[in-house]
Amino acid sequence: MSLWQQKISSESLSVRVEREEMRSFRFLSLLLLFFIFTQANTHGGKKKEALGSQHQHIRIKKNQHSSATKFRLYTDTTEEGCLILFDQLETLDKCSFNASLPLVMIVHGWSVDGMLEGWIWKMVAALKSQHKQTNVIIADWLTLAHQHYPIAAQNTRNIGQEIAGFLEWLEESVQFSRSNVHLIGYSLGAHVSGFAGSYISGTNKIGRITGLDPAGPLFEGMSPTDRLSPDDANFVDAIHTFTQQHMGLSVGIKQPVAHFDFYPNGGTFQPGCHIMHVYNHIAQYGITGITQTVKCAHERSVHLFIDSLLHDDKQSMAYWCNDIQTFDKGMCLSCRKNRCNTLGYNIRKERLQRNRRLFLKTRAHAPFKVYHYQFKIHFINEIQEKQVEPTFTVSLTGTKEDAENLPITLVEGITGNKTYSFLITLDIDIGELMMIKFKWEGTAVWENIWDTVQTIIPWTKGNRRPGLIVKTIRVKAGETQQKMTFCSQSVDNVHLHPAQEKTFVRCANSSRRLKRKFRLART
Repeated sequence: MSLWQQKISSESLSVRVEREEMRSFRFLSLLLLFFIFTQANTHGGKKKEALGSQHQHIRIKKNQHSSATKFRLYTDTTEEGCLILFDQLETLDKCSFNASLPLVMIVHGWSVDGMLEGWIWKMVAALKSQHKQTNVIIADWLTLAHQHYPIAAQNTRNIGQEIAGFLEWLEESVQFSRSNVHLIGYSLGAHVSGFAGSYISGTNKIGRITGLDPAGPLFEGMSPTDRLSPDDANFVDAIHTFTQQHMGLSVGIKQPVAHFDFYPNGGTFQPGCHIMHVYNHIAQYGITGITQTVKCAHERSVHLFIDSLLHDDKQSMAYWCNDIQTFDKGMCLSCRKNRCNTLGYNIRKERLQRNRRLFLKTRAHAPFKVYHYQFKIHFINEIQEKQVEPTFTVSLTGTKEDAENLPITLVEGITGNKTYSFLITLDIDIGELMMIKFKWEGTAVWENIWDTVQTIIPWTKGNRRPGLIVKTIRVKAGETQQKMTFCSQSVDNVHLHPAQEKTFVRCANSSRRLKRKFRLART
């Protein structure tokens, strides 16, 4: 096998997987977008209508008893919720609505089959298990959501008006404050929630709106009055999980729509939603598993939020950054001046003058939390005028756990004398980082090439082969904000060559306190 063939065959598996994920991701997003605009209304009898002006609407009268929205209060005794009828005060008593407790209202999105999706009951159960002293209502607008997508999108305004009218009725009849309301809207339901906040009368606003991957088609690029926006509540947060655009469209809206907008894994596609997982979904859901695969990334926003309710000890932290490319270099792990926040239910609620776009990495399944680390390594490439494109792995030793053979991908080759920064994420909490093993992944072939280069062109004096010099490694832990510096354990040999591994310890590791702390933690 030629050296060129060896180089081709040694292409990183992670790179190949990433390429396959992008291919399947494009297929899934195109399929879902096609599905959105071609889904027939198999149960409804309405004909497709023109969208009309987004600014035309009819205000719901407060004495109007008929409503397209069914407000179901979740109770332990009624599996699908107790129906509260608008303007019928006795139904509040019948359903045991407690005006002294906060209200969380879940608003679903576009419906394909005319049924409430399973995630709704999971979210209800998570809310009630963690916050028993809360009214949880499901805003069921299936009759208008189970239409062609453009019509369902148009109906979001009417449903928003009905929810606003319902909240005004609660305020007038049982003195329930709108500031104690938290609307959680998924997909089209996010914009429904936004319209509810904008249509409610008076100067006081709804307490909080959470948008879970707010729908993109017919809302992307629209003015704040025509979609969810920060003006719709005292506090607005949004989680974007499926925003990659094709033909100018994306399933989830890409632009910021809240005070804090979260973009897990960049917001475009989510781990675990690869087309190859369709078999797992079919095994779990039957033939509808195909649909589950298509909407996997879109619905991930819901499960991230549920995860934040169920795992108090594993809250996912996100960080303010300009874009995912910068974040992937580990450049944005600061929590100074509100630069980081908790994703999900337990977010720190702060109104900001400017929107914050926050990024984070997650796992493919719950609990989704990972631990973020920035590694900054200063390399000196002894082969001047030669760019080196090595593959590195690191093994980390912490006071709680160890993490081994973590791949490091540099987006550019190593040249000259330069500091490189990159992001490493861990699924486990290793505690305080104590030691790093840094390895240049190489083979005997590379060793021979290196020796040949040295023989032909003696770059250095003596018998020492040229390589990379790595003196220190600086690390910042995002979750703890701790900064650490690691020095080569062998101060007389800081050179690194292919297939070699070097050990780096805390530069202050001679301190007896650090050694004693490490021994106690590991026993």
